[in-house]
Amino acid sequence: MKPYWSEIQPIDSLIVKMNGVLHPQDQKIIDSLYQPLIGPVSTALYYTLWNRVQENRLWSERLNHYHLMNFLDLNLEEIFQARLKLEGIGLLKTYVKTEADNRSYLYDLQPPLSAEGFFTDGMLNIYLYQKIGKSQFLKLKRLFMDEKVDLSGYQEWTRSFQDVFSSLGSEALTDQEAHTASQPGEQQEFFRRQEPNLIKIDGEQFNFEVLFSGLSEIMVPRRVFTQEVKEAISKLAFLYSIDAVNMKNIVLTSLDADQTIDIEELRKAARDWYQLEHDHQLPQLVDRVQPVYARNVIEPKTKEEQLISYLETISPRQFLIDLADGGEPAPSDLQAVEDVLFHQKLPPGVINVLIHYVMLKTDMKLSKSYLAKIASHWSRKKIKTVKEAMDLAKSEHRQYQEWANDRKTPTQKRNKPIRTERLPDWFIEPQATEKVVFDQEQEEKRKRLEAIQQKYRQHGGDRNGANQ
Repeated sequence: MKPYWSEIQPIDSLIVKMNGVLHPQDQKIIDSLYQPLIGPVSTALYYTLWNRVQENRLWSERLNHYHLMNFLDLNLEEIFQARLKLEGIGLLKTYVKTEADNRSYLYDLQPPLSAEGFFTDGMLNIYLYQKIGKSQFLKLKRLFMDEKVDLSGYQEWTRSFQDVFSSLGSEALTDQEAHTASQPGEQQEFFRRQEPNLIKIDGEQFNFEVLFSGLSEIMVPRRVFTQEVKEAISKLAFLYSIDAVNMKNIVLTSLDADQTIDIEELRKAARDWYQLEHDHQLPQLVDRVQPVYARNVIEPKTKEEQLISYLETISPRQFLIDLADGGEPAPSDLQAVEDVLFHQKLPPGVINVLIHYVMLKTDMKLSKSYLAKIASHWSRKKIKTVKEAMDLAKSEHRQYQEWANDRKTPTQKRNKPIRTERLPDWFIEPQATEKVVFDQEQEEKRKRLEAIQQKYRQHGGDRNGANQ
């Protein structure tokens, strides 16, 4: 992803457009259902943009991003990250126009889903349930529900239009004149309520070819994979991190007697699979990178700040990909990191420090038990930033080394060559003389990890030089 300053500057102008009329009920839905997922900063940005449009109008006046920064008391990166969340969850569409040296943004505010649409979405409702818990979730649902009116025993006596009104001809105005007068003028449109946009998951992220190769045409006819079914599969694959191989079995269990895929059964089978794999937990909606409010460095200058900035602006998955020189991380490594994210609720940047530390402290294998033990300690200490994680790793180094020694077997120490352990460059420990074992493959991983750090140092130095 490009750095935010390459996409937006304070001087860039903006104009806000309303995609339909927003009602007080929309505010209740955003406050109660969306805000737990996107946070208060993104919610405040949505309302600020909403308020820029005057009552009974669809467009705001033109202003620039300095205005938003002053009004919200946020820096530009915080506004940019908040905007991305609004875009991702379907509350904002962003358009940009560049003319000469001027760049102008159009922020098209989208209405939220209805309460019914949210609670039946199949993805947002699950994230909300996991975020706030069952009791609060049910309490929120009751806010948007009421008892059905029992109409049994009643007969409808409503009169039709023609029962009440009659029509008389008039020479003053012809039908064509009335029709013409009713049309909006050029470059005009009526106020209207737009249908909200459902969350769309890019189907290209899921490998349908692998799925189809595991399902014969006789077993599951291709005609059953309608657009609706494929969209459901893509969404469930994203929601529950299901690959094409595991999705094959889920699809098979959702087939009904007519050889069609029941989407509700597909959802249930996917949820059951995930809970079986994750000890009856549900997935959480988490930031892919360290949230802006928990970052320490805006413009990195020193080598350590450049490393901190790198760890703050990359996801744990991408960090593992960089470590594998562009290859996909091992499923066991992803599982270990995912467990820490879900169970210990550590921010992504802190997870990156943990991976960095553990990889160079052990034999370059991401030990799940060792990772979880340190993560549990950091969670109890309420570590939220990359700098806090680095400082704690330094102060608790001896304790962590004892934990590392406990998991080594005598056979490992006897039968393989010994080399001096490498520690992260941000780690300063005068008595770091412990020994660990590295084979050729592990040595290559260690070198890649160090190369990643050096690469981003150079990148940060080049960027700083360009800014001067």
